[in-house]
Amino acid sequence: MMTLHRTNPAGLSPPTGFTHAVTATGGRLVFLAGQTALDAGGRLVAGGLPEQFERALGNLLAALRAAGGEPRHLARVTVYATDVGAYRSYARELGEIWRRLAGRDYPAMAVIGTTRLWDEEALVELDGVAVLP
Repeated sequence: MMTLHRTNPAGLSPPTGFTHAVTATGGRLVFLAGQTALDAGGRLVAGGLPEQFERALGNLLAALRAAGGEPRHLARVTVYATDVGAYRSYARELGEIWRRLAGRDYPAMAVIGTTRLWDEEALVELDGVAVLP
């Protein structure tokens, strides 16, 4: 039986929108490629960071579902942002998008600043690892 155990030690700062540690047992690993805000035609969606985040997360979850998984199976997600300050300023809105699309079972996460992404106009990219039963 596959289980994901989420751990948030008392000695660490309380997590907001992520889990400090996720332990997986008894499952299959799914490695999810980086997803930006490209639509099915390969065009970047209109809008700013929240719109791009929503599409990128939706793309990541679509790949996960195609592999047989659900958002609750995510063990690790890395967010690459071209402007970490902007990402932080939208944190509340991005959290609402996350909860609407992926629920409240947060994976271990990191946000990494980068100068640019593969898709030049992309503001954000997400990749991840899931553990499926």
